[in-house]
Amino acid sequence: MAPAAGAAPVPAPAPAECPGDAAPCGGRRGRPRSEAVERAIFDAAVGMLEHGVPLADLSIEKLARTAGVGKATIYRRWPGKEALLIDLLRSLELPEPDLPGTSARDDLVTLLEGLRQRGMVKRSNALLHNVFSQMQMYPKLWDAYQRTVIEPRRRMSLDAIRRGMANGEIRPDLDVELVNDLVTGPLLLRSVIRPDSPLEPGLAEQIVDTVLEGVRPAV
Repeated sequence: MAPAAGAAPVPAPAPAECPGDAAPCGGRRGRPRSEAVERAIFDAAVGMLEHGVPLADLSIEKLARTAGVGKATIYRRWPGKEALLIDLLRSLELPEPDLPGTSARDDLVTLLEGLRQRGMVKRSNALLHNVFSQMQMYPKLWDAYQRTVIEPRRRMSLDAIRRGMANGEIRPDLDVELVNDLVTGPLLLRSVIRPDSPLEPGLAEQIVDTVLEGVRPAV
């Protein structure tokens, strides 16, 4: 029956929500922001990589089809494949460590132990090993990974060394970058250049204490 003259129109009932999606059933797809959607996209990428799909063939179209979402859903989150892969790799990384802040030595040991554990994970995870071996052939992707994942951790290490110089643990006349290379170099050597080298527990303390012995101010 039509509404009485002058009466406000009765709003139509809202469409029902589809389970697990922010878009109404039977309606135009909305802008889902749930973690479940992003997880489905990441799982699709991991599954394709595990089945041997090379990075060059990992297209947004294939990802959308495998994840069961529209391409627009992916592009609303990431401007392209490189950004998506960087977020995927970041999600697989160990979280950044909480530094104790008690001394430069303790902070550097904590950071280096994180590097050791990352090296162990990459050795045992065939997917990560495969992705990293391919990623270096894609300069844009490799540069983005260095900038968004590696560089923040490197800054933490440089800051710890500067604190050590300020509080007398490290000679202040030394080059900060050089000291950082001395600290992180041995672990990177064992993780990247000599991947069969041992990464035994206690290695972080051994490296940091050896370097600090050489860069400590003279008494």
